[in-house]
Amino acid sequence: MRTEIHVKFAKLNEEARLPTQGSAQAAGWDLYALEETTVVRGASVMIPTGLACAIPEGWEGQIRCRSSLGKKGMILPNGVGTIDSDYRGELKVLATWIGEGDSFTVGKGERVAQMLFAPVPLVHVEEVALDELESTERGEGGFGSSGQY
Repeated sequence: MRTEIHVKFAKLNEEARLPTQGSAQAAGWDLYALEETTVVRGASVMIPTGLACAIPEGWEGQIRCRSSLGKKGMILPNGVGTIDSDYRGELKVLATWIGEGDSFTVGKGERVAQMLFAPVPLVHVEEVALDELESTERGEGGFGSSGQY
């Protein structure tokens, strides 16, 4: 069973497009570039969407790269961008070009990223002594220590 939430979006610009799903089973909602934006190789740029939203408390929006743009060489330098439920500013996509050529231009109205919605648990942080942390088979091994590449 799927959980249903309602997310309100406001257009900050009359030319902005509301997010759309590519199919009824798509996990992400496509975000559209408000204006043509050139991303220079190795540099990061904010691509405006012209949208603001109200994500319900207890949820977050995750901005992820569209696979078709990633295949060409456009990436999100922070991997996944997080939109907190109390943020009300314009949704922007932070993009970096690492593909062939000196730059890449995202066209006005082009699907530039996707937004997924995920629950955020209520977390309580508790300070303890190191010997109070349960031991594990992995222990302190990190950065490839599990043998997985």
